[in-house]
Amino acid sequence: MAFNSFGHRLVLTTFGESHGPAIGGVLDGIPAGLSFDAPAVQRALDRRRPGQSALTTQRNEPDRFELLSGVFQGKTLGTPIAWLIRNHDAKSEDYDALAGVFRPGHADQAWQHKYGIRDHRGGGRSSARETAVRVAAGAIASMLLRNAGIQVTAYTAAIGDISLNREWHQVAPDLIEASPVRCPDAPTAARMQGLIEAARAAGDSLGGSIVCVCRGIPPGLGEPIYGKLQAWLAYGLLTIPASKGFEMIDGFANAGKRGSETNHFRDGISGGITTGDPLVFRVAFKPVSSISRAQPSVEGESAAPLEITGRHDPCVIPRAVPVVEAMAALVLADFYLLAKTNDH
Repeated sequence: MAFNSFGHRLVLTTFGESHGPAIGGVLDGIPAGLSFDAPAVQRALDRRRPGQSALTTQRNEPDRFELLSGVFQGKTLGTPIAWLIRNHDAKSEDYDALAGVFRPGHADQAWQHKYGIRDHRGGGRSSARETAVRVAAGAIASMLLRNAGIQVTAYTAAIGDISLNREWHQVAPDLIEASPVRCPDAPTAARMQGLIEAARAAGDSLGGSIVCVCRGIPPGLGEPIYGKLQAWLAYGLLTIPASKGFEMIDGFANAGKRGSETNHFRDGISGGITTGDPLVFRVAFKPVSSISRAQPSVEGESAAPLEITGRHDPCVIPRAVPVVEAMAALVLADFYLLAKTNDH
């Protein structure tokens, strides 16, 4: 099994490290003849790119999409679509002092144990920098989904101890991009923004959660028994760096209720197969591990305090919203193509 690839009929393979010359991807399985909207891919990347607001890392990457193959005269060829996103603003010297230590909360020690070698510059391939490739792939998958009438929309539901106090069906999608935190409620977004700014000023970080709503999904997507759609959504979403929890909407809340209260609850999936109803899920993210406060390294309390320099997000949630959409789009497009092959 190739663990740098994801999917069944629609397979994404990514490559590259945070401080290498470029990151990139290959998406295999997009049918021929699909109109290719390159500006839509760039718009998706612009929503994820670093340096987009005062709330994000100030690493200034333009994240320009460079198409290499798979498209001719504005149409997909049915062959692998490949692209590059070059790294322009990596400051590797910021990580020189970390070459011999393991940062707490990061994958440094685990990668060293597994491979006997690691790229300490920004975490190498374990960095969230890799998610830019996923966002590009998700934008391409969304071209296929739009043709099928399927829409995927995510938004910030919580940052720290501040939560959006409304249900997913009460959210106006056109308000999501009105705030840099991507919360579709102006007063709540302002409070979230203030919380992030305070955390950054204190040298600390915050976690939160994102809700994703998928509409227009036809019934019948998903494969029993080990191909249940919610299982593959959970798998895909939990591959995002810093993601720590996944639930179909109200999944944990419903665990404390009775069958008489939940038997008619509709979450878009039954038996692992879509019903035609909207599909809604939530993803939880831990606080960012890179903080400027002095803290012990992984070696233990006896080690000298570690102060992490460089440029880091005080909260990943605003930039993770398009990543969540991308992974959901990849899963749905993959299972849409699987369903097509199963049509009789």
